[in-house]
Amino acid sequence: MRASEEQGIRMRTLIERIREADTAYYKYDRPVMPDREYDLLMEELKGLETDTGVVLSGSPTQAVPGEVLEGLAVVCHTKPMLSADKTKSLADLERFAGSQPVVLSWKLDGLTLVLRYRDGKLERAITRGRNGLVGEDVTHTARTFLNIPLEIPEESFFEVRGEGVISWANFEKINAGLEEPYAHPRNLAAGSVRNLDSDESRKRYLEFFAFELVSAGLGTDSKMEQLDFLAQNGFSVVPHVLLAGGSGPERITGAAASFRPAEFAYPADGLIMEYDSIRYGESLGATGHHENRLIALKWEDELYETTFLGLDTAVTQSGMVSLTGVFEPVVIDGAKVGRAYLHNYDNYARLALGKGDRIQVYKANMIIPQIAENLTKSGTCMAPSFCPCCGAPLMIRISPGGTRQLFCENPDCAARLVKKFVHFCDKTRMDIEGLSEKTLGRMLGHGWIRTYGDLYTLEQHRDEMIGTAGFGVKSFERLQASIEKSRHCTLARFIAGMGIPMVGRHAGRDLDHYFHGSFEAFEQAIINGFDFTRLPDFGEAMNENIHNWYASGEDAGLWRPLLDHIEFIKEEDTMETAMSNPFEGKTVVATGKLENYTRDGIQAKLLSLGAKPASSVTKKTDYLIVGEKAGSKLKKAVELGIRTLTEQEFEDMLAG
Repeated sequence: MRASEEQGIRMRTLIERIREADTAYYKYDRPVMPDREYDLLMEELKGLETDTGVVLSGSPTQAVPGEVLEGLAVVCHTKPMLSADKTKSLADLERFAGSQPVVLSWKLDGLTLVLRYRDGKLERAITRGRNGLVGEDVTHTARTFLNIPLEIPEESFFEVRGEGVISWANFEKINAGLEEPYAHPRNLAAGSVRNLDSDESRKRYLEFFAFELVSAGLGTDSKMEQLDFLAQNGFSVVPHVLLAGGSGPERITGAAASFRPAEFAYPADGLIMEYDSIRYGESLGATGHHENRLIALKWEDELYETTFLGLDTAVTQSGMVSLTGVFEPVVIDGAKVGRAYLHNYDNYARLALGKGDRIQVYKANMIIPQIAENLTKSGTCMAPSFCPCCGAPLMIRISPGGTRQLFCENPDCAARLVKKFVHFCDKTRMDIEGLSEKTLGRMLGHGWIRTYGDLYTLEQHRDEMIGTAGFGVKSFERLQASIEKSRHCTLARFIAGMGIPMVGRHAGRDLDHYFHGSFEAFEQAIINGFDFTRLPDFGEAMNENIHNWYASGEDAGLWRPLLDHIEFIKEEDTMETAMSNPFEGKTVVATGKLENYTRDGIQAKLLSLGAKPASSVTKKTDYLIVGEKAGSKLKKAVELGIRTLTEQEFEDMLAG
């Protein structure tokens, strides 16, 4: 085989691997490989294209990566969102600057966004999206950022480009409360910005840092003046410095060294150098991948060699088994490091780890410990085959992004259950005090609880519990009082406690309001195939998650016994509301062809009124709405003495 053929095969292999990584990273916010490995693959591909003079169609060096997530509207960019050329050499920055004044700034590591302003108001927020030509409309989440101006003094139409990020401090705070922690603030930020539920995004402390003004009418030829204009209009601007034309190597090296990522409050993966003169920069043109007016310096990862000791495993609430590599501690940037999260089963398998292997570790972006390479690759450290908690066989699941993860499928696994119980008992859910994760673990271990309903029958284990170390009479009585109090709960708290993915406290309150606090109405809606995307801020993923939760035998085994022990309460309606809505809490059946409602439409209308729509007529039916060609349901209603209504009578009752 000729060398050119080998290079062609290698190029196609690289393109496929980079495409897979881009899809996992940009579409699902779950990277399948460390940044360092991705950069090495991209550099190898660029080198092959330079050596051979061949650029294959679909090469990621010729297009900006990114995918549009289903469920968000797509928007065309007014100007292509191209990348910057990249280097790891300070000498390249010196050559780039030449005799021109340049602006040096952080290369923030989050999700790039475009904000459009018209008449002094935020009109739209758009992600970079597919190939930098079409992005996703995320205006609903942009409005929840901590620092995006919604109204500004400038009334001209213009666009602002910048980065949506989460600070390291907020990242650690948020990650501590998640069942499956994120590996990097970038992934958390990207997932939060693109969340279909804006209330969930609001809890992520997102921030926006502007780095570019796009406008034909504001007429400035200076990058520094652009950034000043943005700052004057209320935008947080990416930290930057101006270097005068002809700055020598020492000045550029010193300026670059002044940017210290370990001391910076936000994630950054390098620096950006751009010409201060807009006109000069634009005169240099662009490739299909990057604009020639700017260049990105990505830091070299300093590698440290150490010895691999073994794997640390843990089971999350969902059953996913996390894998963490443990190694002889090394000091990196003044901090001792001895552990690195391995992200997924694929990354673990790639490293072929074994106890005693010599490995290279580093801090990604000078912050997050990672294993870069295994120099020995003995492969003797086998991934666990059985759950470290319950001993059940572990299974491999493939995520939507194509990565493999280890899962414990045992619904009775104590590690899985204890996380679910902790979530259920939390103050913002069912608010049962005195049940820490440790206490709940002991209760599960003793067999006192297996379902949520078991919490309400703990009296039968009273003697055993008060005889347990650290759990006396007073503790038991306080716990019982808290449990008794929680017997009367709102639908909102109940739904929040269920741990339905993406359906938290805010969504629970929306559902509570929509179904007027009625669990029966909520359940009947699910049974009838209700489309929850009709509700504001409810996307397709949330709709699917609610239906999957209800259909899951594993989940039902946990929550259904609870229904025998709790009573749903709701906020008191005003007299006026109660009088104007005679269908509140009533069981209503519709039959025949209605003039103004489809079958789904009348169901939705009844649910919005707080009624309980049903599919069959029984003694519990309060009203039967009768349309054209009504059949057996009308006959049965007459036999049972159920009040029947024409469509017009139904409307008249609503009108008072």
